[in-house]
Amino acid sequence: MLLAALSTAVVGTLLAVGITGAPGWDRVKTSFFDPDAAVEYLPEILTGLWLNIRLLVVCAALALTLGLVVAVLRTLRGPVFFPVRALATGYTYSFRGLPLIIVIYLYAFGIPGLRLQGTPDVLVLGAAAIIVTYGAYLAEVFRAGIESVHPSQIAAARSLGLSYRQAMRHVVLPQAVRRVAPPLLNDTVALQKDVGLISLAGPIDAIRAAQIGVAQDANFTPYIVAGVLFVLLALPLIGVTDWVTLRAARRQNAGS
Repeated sequence: MLLAALSTAVVGTLLAVGITGAPGWDRVKTSFFDPDAAVEYLPEILTGLWLNIRLLVVCAALALTLGLVVAVLRTLRGPVFFPVRALATGYTYSFRGLPLIIVIYLYAFGIPGLRLQGTPDVLVLGAAAIIVTYGAYLAEVFRAGIESVHPSQIAAARSLGLSYRQAMRHVVLPQAVRRVAPPLLNDTVALQKDVGLISLAGPIDAIRAAQIGVAQDANFTPYIVAGVLFVLLALPLIGVTDWVTLRAARRQNAGS
């Protein structure tokens, strides 16, 4: 422990000396780490962050639901379900390949361009873009968990009189979700960062509020403030993810 702490302190000191001793450090410090600018724009950025938090909760819940439904559809057996499997497969392939920025632009600016009655505002459309994109990633995670459950367990459940739907609900899905909990949480951490892309659609979230501050003062400190707030927001979820991952590894080692 002492050696680890000492080596960490040495590396940190060398980095600090190297950065602060650079010829352009004074200019960078003024442009990116101005405490007056940080204090000035912190309230607006915090207000925008509240929008990001609400968006994260809604998008995470709906993306997880969408991913689970698509994963179940992709695992349906029998030729009669081929069209359903094909649609689910096409959806996951398409949205896993499309950059999220492009999907947000298509939803937030393309759909209103159709001039359809009842078109939601750009906040809802941007959130929908995030949901369908992350739903595709989460669907593959869920599918991997479902297919990791041995088919004999479904057969045993069916032999006990359970229908296929009951076997999936009571036997397969509980095991599948437990097995893929760590990657699901990792994707949720990534989603926590990507909700900041909603600023591309126009709503004033933490990123947009920081951008407004940068444009007003020609100082990049508001971006640093927004970045620090996003890191602080992610820390609890990252801690939970690490704990769940460690617990799953211990359970697997104990069972092997």
